Amino acid sequence: MARVDLNCDMGESHGAWTMGHDADVLPFVSSVNIACGFHAGDPTVMRTTVRAAAERGVCIGAHPGLPDLLGFGRREMAVSVDDVYDMTVYQVGALRAVCTAAGAKMQHVKPHGALYNMAAVQPALADAIARAVRDVDAALILVGLSGSALLTAGATCGLRTASEVFADRHYRADGTLVPRSHPAALIVDAERSAARAVQMALTRTVTAIDGTDVPVSADTICIHGDAAGAPILAARIRAALELAGVAVAAISAPAHP
Repeated sequence: MARVDLNCDMGESHGAWTMGHDADVLPFVSSVNIACGFHAGDPTVMRTTVRAAAERGVCIGAHPGLPDLLGFGRREMAVSVDDVYDMTVYQVGALRAVCTAAGAKMQHVKPHGALYNMAAVQPALADAIARAVRDVDAALILVGLSGSALLTAGATCGLRTASEVFADRHYRADGTLVPRSHPAALIVDAERSAARAVQMALTRTVTAIDGTDVPVSADTICIHGDAAGAPILAARIRAALELAGVAVAAISAPAHP
């Protein structure tokens, strides 16, 4: 049976500002990526999100981003390799401590937003992230865009990696995501996203914005918790995958015979 992880970015509220639909999405996903305070989140939000995920048996990952609360980590910044290494260690270490205090285990690390996209195509930044993850805990899984420099860097560092695809984003023909500044960046229709998730899980391809089919490796499928209708989207994607015979399971879950 085919299997895939279904992940969602969460814990992105901050102080009095509420962001996302975390509680309503949790029942449908197998992994979550929790913001670590740089692009979103704060210590209390991190703690409550870790506990909520652990109570549901959903696997937990750190979601480190650029230090850009105002831009939600989605604006590129002129950061050095050392900057990226240090901010990754800092954020992963923070969430790991929260997990330890809550009696929960961290499964993976997935960079956020602009940092994720920069590391997908800039080998030096990808290497800095991979080294940081390895130096904090070499047992952590590094999640990156399918076919990206981040996955290559992770493998070079001896990390287990997971190739990620997106059900609610459009792709370019080179396998990168259409930038959010583009009016066609997002897929807002739940049925289209669900069909896309099944396509990626079963055929290992995604149809790019120009109509070409691009090969992808789909270990984990991402949806965004801050999107409008995220709970409906999560439920529909999960149901469509299971109806198509695709098991939804965390990337660290043992394979069934």
